[in-house]
Amino acid sequence: MHFLSHLGRLKLIKMEYGNEYGQVSGRKYESLLFDLDDTLYPLSSGLATECRKNIEDYMAQKLGIEESRIPDMCNILYKTYGTTMAGLRAIGYDFDYDEYHSFVHGRLPYEKLKPDYVLKNLLLSLPLRKIIFTNADKVHAAKVLTRLGLEDCFEGIICFESMNHPLKNTISDGEVGGFRPATTPSTEIFDIIGHFSQPNAGSKLPRTPIVCKPSEAAIDRALNIVNLNPQRTLFFDDSLRNIEAGKLMGLHTVLVGTSQRSKGADYAIESIHNMGDVLLDLWEAEEKPEKARYDDKVAIETYVTA
Repeated sequence: MHFLSHLGRLKLIKMEYGNEYGQVSGRKYESLLFDLDDTLYPLSSGLATECRKNIEDYMAQKLGIEESRIPDMCNILYKTYGTTMAGLRAIGYDFDYDEYHSFVHGRLPYEKLKPDYVLKNLLLSLPLRKIIFTNADKVHAAKVLTRLGLEDCFEGIICFESMNHPLKNTISDGEVGGFRPATTPSTEIFDIIGHFSQPNAGSKLPRTPIVCKPSEAAIDRALNIVNLNPQRTLFFDDSLRNIEAGKLMGLHTVLVGTSQRSKGADYAIESIHNMGDVLLDLWEAEEKPEKARYDDKVAIETYVTA
């Protein structure tokens, strides 16, 4: 079905259901939780490749890691700890978090991202809470949303600072400063490559002080920060690991970037633009409330700036 037809039907559903999240009893979903990078824009943008290059440059230039070891180390740290940054901290590297984010994200070619008016119209048409949940820092998240023209589409942003702030957990609102690790420089670096090169490598690994997806702690913290009921929340992410973790935490999950549904994914869509298909299927499968109870409802658009 053409997107405009989807949009029209979604607006009709919005009018029938009303515009206040908690006042429609029996509705299955009330919130949408979105990953940011490679979810709200396609992997083909090239930002992921540039980000990986910047991470490798940081490891070589700022941490003095031997260049020949960096690709394998990146892969192992990412797979083991969720992000390379979290892995670097786990194995003993001490660095300023703001400096890391500035180096890795500050040099990204954001101009490759263009306004997505189709997605904006779709998001603004939905009578649901909409929240960003990203491992990235708040500056990067704000730049991406601005380039996509989506800065007014979400209630808030759960980001690196939200999950790792030393004093409080909060939605990023411009008042939360960057968090610097309160640790002393490490004198010994754990050999993560050597550990996994052993034929019978044990499971004992150093823990990271960083909270990030796909850890259960990160998802639990995100749900608590914005008071979301996982059973009534749809979680969109391009990472199968994050999707699987979200499913274990009770979220309903949508894998973005492929039409092939995998373990842990309730739905799979090739593009975030196809999210209307999922929502229409969900709403049309539910019993709609009696119209007589909502005759006095008026569809009023209410948007909150992140």
